[in-house]
Amino acid sequence: MRSNGMTKRDQVAQQLRDLIASGEIPRGSRVRQDELAERFDVSITPIREAIRLLHAEGILVGEPRKGVRVAAASPDRLRSTYVVRRLLETHAMQRAARRMSAMDFRRAEDLAGRMEKAYESGDHTLVGALNRDFHFTFYDNCGLPGLVEEIEALWQNFPWDVMKVLSDRTPESLREHRRLLAAAAAADNDAIERHVGEHLWGSYRRLIEHLTGQEPPADPFDVDVPD
Repeated sequence: MRSNGMTKRDQVAQQLRDLIASGEIPRGSRVRQDELAERFDVSITPIREAIRLLHAEGILVGEPRKGVRVAAASPDRLRSTYVVRRLLETHAMQRAARRMSAMDFRRAEDLAGRMEKAYESGDHTLVGALNRDFHFTFYDNCGLPGLVEEIEALWQNFPWDVMKVLSDRTPESLREHRRLLAAAAAADNDAIERHVGEHLWGSYRRLIEHLTGQEPPADPFDVDVPD
């Protein structure tokens, strides 16, 4: 049975991703099939299939004698995700800047303003939701659906639950959104590349500091690879 074109497996998988990203299912916690089946009011089969899917995505991990657990945020995985996000999201935003209508830009402007108000009121959950809407206002207009799917997969695997506790990062992130918006409105590819890089590097750096207690020694995107 499908809903909005999604199988029960896909529905359960997306609900699990959302619960993990929000922190409602904490990292390191055990995922029990019977509890999930009761929670989502479905049989064990779509639960088992959804767990296999999230395991393949690296969101869940299986451990001997410990069952299936939510994967911890890995600095090595974050490093790879950061580099790929910087490449893909820069390209998507550069393409979108040439395709977006005045209405699209007004929507992005409105979302930026609503994020600022949500932060001022202390509603960090709403900030996170609006943040996604802001970025995908651009990505959804890049003209390459396959590229948007790749970016969505990277966002699904990103530790947004950890970012939520780093509220000191939010004010600078909001200012970076304004710079991104201005660069896109001007269709300035060099400025878009620079500001996307600054935006993603700022979040990556704070995550690594939080997870390891040390600032990353260098931006992995800019490190030369030996021949």
